[in-house]
Amino acid sequence: MDPEKEWQELHKENVQVVSLNDQAYPEPLKQIADPPFLLYIKGNKDALKGSCFAVVGTRSLTEYGKRAAPLIVEPLAQAGLTIVSGLAMGIDGLAHQAAVKMNQPTIAVLGGGLNDSSIVAENRKLAREIIQKNGAIITEYPLLASGNKTSFPQRNRIISGLSRGVLVIEADEESGSLITAQCALDQNRDVFAVPGSIFSSKSKGPNQLIASGAKVVTDSSAILTEYNIDSNVRQLVLIPSNDLEKSIFNIISQNSLSLDEIIRATAKPAPEIISCLMNMELENKIINLGNNRFALPS
Repeated sequence: MDPEKEWQELHKENVQVVSLNDQAYPEPLKQIADPPFLLYIKGNKDALKGSCFAVVGTRSLTEYGKRAAPLIVEPLAQAGLTIVSGLAMGIDGLAHQAAVKMNQPTIAVLGGGLNDSSIVAENRKLAREIIQKNGAIITEYPLLASGNKTSFPQRNRIISGLSRGVLVIEADEESGSLITAQCALDQNRDVFAVPGSIFSSKSKGPNQLIASGAKVVTDSSAILTEYNIDSNVRQLVLIPSNDLEKSIFNIISQNSLSLDEIIRATAKPAPEIISCLMNMELENKIINLGNNRFALPS
């Protein structure tokens, strides 16, 4: 595609482009051996600043995987970890759904461009929900690129590279999830696995990882303890939904301010500021100290 035409398409689709040299580029991803030079981002790019944790697994999961994924992932999301996965069928989709259910941002990494053909039809509604919950869908591939046998394994290094650790829930011996686990090891990330029945082919991958030294996970506490996260205290994740919220976060980051002070600092109309502050308060992003004075939650 002609570069100018592609830029117009990116703008039309609300896709942001971040290069390796930009401040917005996620720091953990810079540290891997082969970081993508460009990231195409749809949704909230600030989600990439969160404390990320990857959850991957088989596309053709069993009832065991269906029960294990939400049991483990929902508390992780609620505790403030930003769940990263690949938006595929199976465990990937359940991991994203768990974060969405907890009203937490989640990041989907695609193996093709940011177009519908890169997302299985069954997960396109989920993709929209990820955006609505202040998450992001990202890729290193141009807008109209199609995924292929090479691009999907390649994207796995991004899933692990963004993350502190990788959890594998159900995977057979040929699963791409094991590629993600190997990428994590190569990148000095933690690898976790959910053990399963020796009679299930979908447990062979995780059991093999555990035999090789992966940390055993039977509930969320193993991961939360590893990262010193109190499961009873939700970690504060302040992710702005728009530019105005971002400005307000910056303005009140050091000290509480009155409504009038915020209006003056943003130079925005009072009704717009009042509406924004009300929404932020409802979402527990800010607190009203009384007398229309606002601060960040402590």
